[in-house]
Amino acid sequence: MRISVIVTTYNRPDALRRVLEGLAQQHVAPDEVIVADDGSGPETRRLVETQSHRVDYRLDYVWQPDQGFRLAAIRNAAIGRAQGDYIVCLDGDCLPGRYFIADHRHLAEPGCFFQGGRVLVSERRSPDFSYRRSRSFSGLMKDLIRGDLGNAHHLLRLPLWPARRSRRLSGIRSCNMGFWRSDLYAVNGFNEDFVGWGREDSELAVRLFRYGLRCKRHPFMAVCFHLWHAENVRDRLAANDALLGGALEKPEHFCANGIEKRKPFDASQPEDD
Repeated sequence: MRISVIVTTYNRPDALRRVLEGLAQQHVAPDEVIVADDGSGPETRRLVETQSHRVDYRLDYVWQPDQGFRLAAIRNAAIGRAQGDYIVCLDGDCLPGRYFIADHRHLAEPGCFFQGGRVLVSERRSPDFSYRRSRSFSGLMKDLIRGDLGNAHHLLRLPLWPARRSRRLSGIRSCNMGFWRSDLYAVNGFNEDFVGWGREDSELAVRLFRYGLRCKRHPFMAVCFHLWHAENVRDRLAANDALLGGALEKPEHFCANGIEKRKPFDASQPEDD
């Protein structure tokens, strides 16, 4: 099973650098990482080019013009370039734990997509929080005592804890999710009607449920550390809520405006330059 990690970003190169460093230091390396850039300036591209020379796996980059928050579209563009059998979505401000890839690989299961957990890093602690800090037990305990970490139960690593499978929509967050690529194509990927912050991940989950999948969760594996950021503008939230409501009312699992228009990667064909 080949794992592709799609890291979404927008004009946060310092956070992205730390995320890419964390992926480069995994217990089990990913097979490829694709940075999906929703319109950042040239500094982000330069960062990815520099990092690509420091890793043994494929580090790719896909960019779209800055026309507002279009997370669904840039994720679909990256999924179309992915060569892996299994896709892990990770936000560009979410530092992966040491066993992040190993855990996603272990938890991948036919008939399921996976929802990972996140530890919340405070505004005060985020500017210099790195993957090295995430692996320091004493450092994390100091941060916890100071009140700089939320959702701290995810700090525990309990691989023998049983995973749960359900069709529960609450708690769906695409900052840390895993999918079989074939399942994403079966439902036509993310719905690109979603513009602006919010609900594109929940709507995808609804359609995956319609397709027959369950959501698998494990509170103590495949954890990331979410760096603080100011709240995104939510001026499109009402419209996106309406799109989600429409998906909840319909039996269909296939969206009209999705990944179908993008040609999926074909291992039998040479890659484009």
